Amino acid sequence: MGIKNNNQNFTTGYHILRVTLAITFIWIGVLIIKSPESWGGYLEPWAVSLLPVSIKTALLFTAVIDIIIGILFLIDWKTFWAGLIASIHLVIILVVSGITDITVRDIGLLGATLVVMIEDSSLWFRNLFKFTRSNNSPKAN
Repeated sequence: MGIKNNNQNFTTGYHILRVTLAITFIWIGVLIIKSPESWGGYLEPWAVSLLPVSIKTALLFTAVIDIIIGILFLIDWKTFWAGLIASIHLVIILVVSGITDITVRDIGLLGATLVVMIEDSSLWFRNLFKFTRSNNSPKAN
């Protein structure tokens, strides 16, 4: 039996995934804010050369994005968008950092953010396009 949320049935597992993602994103954001320079070592040199700002500024911006994503997951608001942004963010991290013994964990996080996004997408699309059958629509034979 799932928990009703905006006319969609979400399971307890979904909520556990959403909350643990929230904790992870908020925690990483705080860690980056505390020491942005140390996180810069994970970036590939070619990626650093493309930055229009300093590594510290780029990573502080990243930390803010991580915290916002985490808060959206935590309060269960706009989770489709949080999942979409988090998924894109994680793909970018994997590209600019490469897959290493550290970043390989981001593949699992990417899968989890995709699950949250996909689970919420049907509700988002239904509301966006108002997928309802009108009384004037032709009946199926």
